[in-house]
Amino acid sequence: MFVDSHCHLDKLDYDELHDGIADVVEKAKAANVHELLSVGVTLDSFPNMLEMIEPFENVYASCGVHPLDVESDFALDRLHEYAAHPRVVAIGETGLDYHYQPETADLQKLRFEQQVELAVNLNKPLIIHTRNARQDTLDILKKGGADKCGGVIHCFTEDLPFAEAAMELGFYISISGIVTFRQATELKEVVKALPLERLLIETDSPYLAPVPHRGKQNQPAYVVEVASYISQLKGCSLSEVGQKTTENFRNLFLR
Repeated sequence: MFVDSHCHLDKLDYDELHDGIADVVEKAKAANVHELLSVGVTLDSFPNMLEMIEPFENVYASCGVHPLDVESDFALDRLHEYAAHPRVVAIGETGLDYHYQPETADLQKLRFEQQVELAVNLNKPLIIHTRNARQDTLDILKKGGADKCGGVIHCFTEDLPFAEAAMELGFYISISGIVTFRQATELKEVVKALPLERLLIETDSPYLAPVPHRGKQNQPAYVVEVASYISQLKGCSLSEVGQKTTENFRNLFLR
């Protein structure tokens, strides 16, 4: 059994590739992927995403503002209202991205700090995006007391010292299809070094489809390819990766 710990179900292609979200969920189930976490990136898109997943008890939601969307419409009271919804099991996707939008760094930090504070107050884990912002990400998590709520560094592409610092704060490390890419040599070594007890797996659908689906739109069913590659890197069985990452997912998000 497997879990896709990070996907954007409201962004998949429902015109040509899938016959509605029920089709996506059924394809995942056929691949032995039984639980999904659909991740929010703006407040404006959250109500529609929540409505889409509401009929499916095995699909959970997060609510947050992505660092590349910090200039979208924002109201702190609306964030609090959405985040308190019982189907919301995490806060985010939040964090910092100085690679694509360094010019919004100050606003990114403000929104990140606000979401860390909310996660701590609600005792809901954080879903963190970080790129070219390692030290600022760690500093804000530490200053905000994020060790009280925990969370995950999603779509991990950082180095081993960063992973170790995040794990010291009680965070998990989530591995996406990037690990299957030929050029991801450093990430492969990091995965070998990390304990399975701190790993999650994800697709980040519709992005970053793993080999052998690279170049196609990603979907939750493909998370099994990520798990399979991790099992090869770590020299353990596929079932062990599935069992442990599912247990980790439930310990973090369904506590």
